[in-house]
Amino acid sequence: MPDTFKTRGIRFILERMSYNTIFFDLDDTLYPPTTGLWDLIGERIDLFIQTKLEVPPEETIPLRTRLFETYGTTLRGLENEFGIDQEEYLSFVHDVPVDQILKPDPHLRTLLLSVAYRKIIFTNADRFYARRVIHALGLDDCFSQIIDILDISPDCKPQNTAFQTAVSLAGLISPENIILIDDTPRNLETASLMGFFTILVGNKTPLGRVDHQIPVIHDFPQVLPNGSLRNP
Repeated sequence: MPDTFKTRGIRFILERMSYNTIFFDLDDTLYPPTTGLWDLIGERIDLFIQTKLEVPPEETIPLRTRLFETYGTTLRGLENEFGIDQEEYLSFVHDVPVDQILKPDPHLRTLLLSVAYRKIIFTNADRFYARRVIHALGLDDCFSQIIDILDISPDCKPQNTAFQTAVSLAGLISPENIILIDDTPRNLETASLMGFFTILVGNKTPLGRVDHQIPVIHDFPQVLPNGSLRNP
């Protein structure tokens, strides 16, 4: 068939529908918020701000909230406004007993391995912590790559540039071939505008359009585009 304008248009539509990769968020996505792990990390963030910057406890939450809302993560705010070293911060706030809080999830492992797409962790945490979470959940063999906060520095989710970097690091060209599964509405809002297929995990209210919303991560195979499951 000649490469006419019409055939190029058909090919473009087919390419848009050809999903081949899933980006999974980490915290409060692969495991439920009820574990309390993220709350514990939040306490470590507050402690870091209080000890490193000598901020009184009553001023910590307002400062942390402002930095998070302005820069995307508290870390990026601390870097930009106070010159905090990112690796020192990440080491401190992630000094939590992950393996005592999270337990293996064999059902999730089975679901992940049943999905034909390439699966990548895309997180605003660091790689060492992400590996601890994955190991505690019993999912070591489920993901081909981790893209972490250091990889996308100086950016972070939900910034458009962070997603662009992640797409490049995954060896991909277009976000329109990628599914994003995340628990944070603003991350999904950016991703949706860029062309990702988006799935919101949890009961938070979407900020914009998402393709699907599911209560727990175990429901994700039910809302994937057609052709995503491996043959029995």
